[in-house]
Amino acid sequence: LILAKFLDSPQVALHYYLAMTILTAIFSFLLLKYDTVHENTTKKSKSKSFSMTKYWPFWLSLFLMQVSFGGFYNFFTIYEISQGFSLEMTSYLWSFSIVCEVLILYFQAPLLKNNLLTIIKFCILITAIRWFLLYAFAGSLTMTFFSQSLHAFSFGLYHSAVILCLYSLYKDKKLAQQFMFGVAYGLGGFIGALISGWLYSDKLFLYSSIIAFLSLFSLMLMKKRKINPSLIETI
Repeated sequence: LILAKFLDSPQVALHYYLAMTILTAIFSFLLLKYDTVHENTTKKSKSKSFSMTKYWPFWLSLFLMQVSFGGFYNFFTIYEISQGFSLEMTSYLWSFSIVCEVLILYFQAPLLKNNLLTIIKFCILITAIRWFLLYAFAGSLTMTFFSQSLHAFSFGLYHSAVILCLYSLYKDKKLAQQFMFGVAYGLGGFIGALISGWLYSDKLFLYSSIIAFLSLFSLMLMKKRKINPSLIETI
């Protein structure tokens, strides 16, 4: 919101990102003193090797889900401005999605008591619909705000359910989470950005929707099992 009001040159954006990067690094360094090592958990986790191939449909789904986000994270602002929305209005759209995300994170506890795989599938389906709405109703401010409200599910609830699901599938919870960030948000986000750049057009979010549906199809290949948070061992 602040940047949209003062962004009149590339230098303003660069100074803003530099300041935020420095502040993030400082606060991250301060948080290190709260980091603890659980030696017992580490010893137990080493007894079994970590395998991604055992649940490859799940990992492929995570990867494709973040590939589908490539167009949103990298080209949403450009896409909306090309549809006639101002930079300030686009910043409101971004902010609205964050508010929805925070709200679902606050109220999600009862939802996460259900089957986690079902929740993840639901969130992926919502994401595919979200991208399609951005394509089909590109010039509608009302529908764009509605699609942004779905960020609560496509990121907020999805992220929490995935983390809990990984904790249920793997003994080494920290390693599983590290691989999740590397494979999904790292590699998936990188490939998604490249593909979005190559495919950028009025049909960008149609392609994103198709990729999200592929993510859902991949997860459907995983053997049916009920994964409930109550089955997760404490760290």
